This record gives sequence, structure tokens and C-alpha cells, in this order.
Amino acid sequence: MIYIGVTGWRDHHSLYQPHLKAKDKLGEYGSHFPIVEVDASFYAVQPVRNISKWVNETPEMFRFVVKAYQGMTGHQRSNSPFDSKTEMFQAFKDSLVPFQEAKKLAMVLFQFPPWFDCRTENVTYLRYCKQMMGDIPIALEFRHQSWFSEAHRDSTLDFMKQEGWIHAIVDEPQAGNGSVPIVPVATHSEMTLIRMHGRNVYGWVRPKNADTNWREVRYLYKYNEKELLEWKERVLKLATSSENIYVLFNNNSGGDAAVNAKQFQAMLGIDYEGLAPRQLGLF
Repeated sequence: MIYIGVTGWRDHHSLYQPHLKAKDKLGEYGSHFPIVEVDASFYAVQPVRNISKWVNETPEMFRFVVKAYQGMTGHQRSNSPFDSKTEMFQAFKDSLVPFQEAKKLAMVLFQFPPWFDCRTENVTYLRYCKQMMGDIPIALEFRHQSWFSEAHRDSTLDFMKQEGWIHAIVDEPQAGNGSVPIVPVATHSEMTLIRMHGRNVYGWVRPKNADTNWREVRYLYKYNEKELLEWKERVLKLATSSENIYVLFNNNSGGDAAVNAKQFQAMLGIDYEGLAPRQLGLF
């Protein structure tokens, strides 16, 4: 099956009536798409009550891609609220239980930072992450191009296959070492993740003395028809070697993610069954 959705559910204004309250948006989102990426889990391990609420607000066929907590991927630069990595990983896994019990967890996404390059200690840490997560499906996204350099590309893909990592294939600006090329190769027979970040090469790398609005323009991009058709061919090919393909549009600085996701769904001729009932406005 090909699942198409976007990252987060709050800021995709084209999906909602203007009067819709924030607390009701996930329920309405579930009438449009069968998959969403949870970003809140990156900033803090979420209370079980939050996750139970999200599970209850979505239809039975709905799935969540949950972003790994920042302390697990090396993004965290402040003091950790956990006494050890073991405690941190266990707290994160405990938070996933409502997703698992409802059979709504697609996978956990480990997105590593641009400074996480291809070297022995980082490969060792990836093995540690896989061991700590046990049988929970986990996807791997790199942000340093050394993993897919000519010298390491094949070894990286072989490693992911052997260790059971789901490949998070990305479409993103090509802006030096802090970005990776499109590598449309499935490493897991059951699942492949595709994340569409846009191609705003000028906004991708954080400039020196960047103001607080930098991240608001980083994903400012709208995919055109030609670009989406290229991805249609890639997705259909990937579907021959991976049972479920999850496509998440993250190009939402200008509100384009949901629009592109709908466009891509139409291109593939997909009509999802089992979505939530659509709310109808008066006008």
C-alpha cells in the first residue's frame, strides 16, 4: 500500500475550515490522509495521555510515523532530563505503547543531524540504537552526504539491510555536506519511507547570525508537476520491492505540503477507504 500524508497536522490550513479549533484538527486531518508524522516527540518524550488522545481521534486504518526524541539522535544541546541513555530510550519506548496497542505505529524515524557523518563510532551508535529499540520498526534518515559518497554508498545500504533499518529516502536541496542525494533504494521488504523536504537550496543551510524566522523559510517550496511525476515513477518502482511505501511532504513553510500531497495522491489514482468522515462547512 502507498500511504501519503504530511508532517504534523496543525498548520496545513488548506485542509481545514477557518473556524476549526486546534484540538479538533487531527480528527479532521484523518479525513484527508491515512498517515502523519509526529514531530512533537522530537522535542519531548510525549505523555501517554497525549498519544492515547491521538489514537482515539483517528480512524482504525490510520498510521503514525513518530520522530525519535532529539536526545536519541544527538540533536540535544541542553541538559538532558534523563539520567542515562538507557532511561531515555526506555521512556521513549514506553510512550509508544498506545500506538502499538492500537496497531497504529508505522515506524519511528531516526533523523540524524548534519554533523553525524560516516565513521566507525557513528556506525557503532546506529547498532546501539537498533538494539535499544528492539523489534520496533525504525527508519533511518541521514543529513550528511558522506553516507552516500561513492566510497560508502553501497556499504551504507548493505548495513541498513543487514541491521533491519527502514530507508528514509529524501528529496531535499543539494547544499553541500549537510544534505544527501536522492537514493531510491528500499532496504526493508515491508516498509520504505520517503520524505519530501522541498528544494529550497538557498534556505536549506542555516546562515550565520540567522534570525528566528530561518526555519520558517527553510521548507518554502512547491513541487511542480514534472517533479512529482518523477517521484511517481520512483514510488511505483519501490513498491515492487517494499510492501508499504510511506510518502510524507514536509515542504510546508508556504502551506504547500498538503496541496502537493493531494496532487500526488491524484497522480497515483489512490482513493483511500476507511478515512474519517469529512466535516462540512456551511459555506
